Amino acid sequence: MPAIKGQKFKKYSYETKMEAIHLHLVEGWTYRRIMEKFGMTDRHRLKDWMKKYKEFGEFGLIDHRGRRDEYVDQDRQMSRLKRENEMLKKCLEIWMQEMKRKDILASRKPRKSIQ
Repeated sequence: MPAIKGQKFKKYSYETKMEAIHLHLVEGWTYRRIMEKFGMTDRHRLKDWMKKYKEFGEFGLIDHRGRRDEYVDQDRQMSRLKRENEMLKKCLEIWMQEMKRKDILASRKPRKSIQ
């Protein structure tokens, strides 16, 4: 069903989304039954919640609009920064080894003196 200009969509709370997912995964309710319980008209919305839950866990059900991504989940951000830091350290180590190797090779070459 396409959206109409100026149409207001119904918003569902985080708790409602979690309850719907619990009913489907744990209790074994069908999408139709869950839709009837919560008065939903679009089952694709419920499927989207399931997809987000399976991909990101409970974090995927939180409304992120208006929030900066890097501050929403601090643990995830911290682990990403740690991985990035480790990668940069390894790159620096490789670069330093290459520079030392180039210096050693340059020092072994006989230099021509200009007189």
